[in-house]
Amino acid sequence: MPAKLSVNLNAIAMLRNRRDLPWPDVAGLGRIALKAGASGLTVHPRPDQRHIRFSDLPVLRALIDDEFPAAEFNIEGYPSEDFLALCEATEPEQVTLVPDDPSQATSDHGWDLVRHQEFLKGVVSRLRSRGMRVSLFVDGDGEAEPMALAKATGAERVELYTGPYGGCYNDPEEAARQVELLGRTADAAKAVGLEVNAGHDLTVANLPMLVKRIPHLAEVSIGHGLTADALEYGMAETVRRFCRACGQKI
Repeated sequence: MPAKLSVNLNAIAMLRNRRDLPWPDVAGLGRIALKAGASGLTVHPRPDQRHIRFSDLPVLRALIDDEFPAAEFNIEGYPSEDFLALCEATEPEQVTLVPDDPSQATSDHGWDLVRHQEFLKGVVSRLRSRGMRVSLFVDGDGEAEPMALAKATGAERVELYTGPYGGCYNDPEEAARQVELLGRTADAAKAVGLEVNAGHDLTVANLPMLVKRIPHLAEVSIGHGLTADALEYGMAETVRRFCRACGQKI
C-alpha cells in the first residue's frame, strides 16, 4: 500500500505570523490539501508559537472531525508537560515525539534511545492510554539496535529523519547511500514490529527512490518542500504531485 501524505502546516503558519493578519489561512489551506488527497495534517507547536499557534489546534481538530473524518491529525514536538497537555486537549490520532531543544530552528536529529529510554516509556504510556498512536523521531543511520530500543518504549511507529537524504539533492551517489541507510533502519524497524514514517526535506524528486527502497513506508510528513512547490503550482496540484510521488494513483 502506498505511503500516505500528511501535510505539515508549519511553514504556512510562519508566513501568516509575519503580519498580525489572518492570512494565509492555515485551516483553509489544510482544507484544500485534504480535498486534494492528503491523508492528514501535521503541526509542530513550539513553545514560542513562532509558526503554529496553540489556538490553531482546536480549529484544525474541528476541520478534520467535521469535514474529513477519515483523515488524521499528527502533532509533533518535544514531550514537555505543556506539550503533553496540548495533546491531551486536542486528541490527535498520532503524536510524534522529537528530541528538540526549544531554540532549534527545526528538528535535526533523532532520540538517543539509550539515554532517554525510561523517560520515553512513561510518555508513550501516558499518550497511548488516551488512545493516541505514538511515533518516535529517529536517525536513519542504518543501525538496527535502536529500533529494538524504540519498540521497548511502547511506541507503535518511528519516523525516520530524512534530512541528510534531502540535503544531497545535487549528489546522486550520496543520495543513493543515504537512502540505503534509511532502508536498513526501516527494515530493522519492521523486523521488531514497528511501522515506519518519514519526514524532513522530502520532495517530489526524492520521494520515489525512498518509497521504492521502503515499500512498507506508512506515512510521509512534508512541509517545507511542499509549501515551496505550492507557491508555484498551488496547494491542490502540489498535494496531487506529492501523492503521485508516494506511489498513489491520484
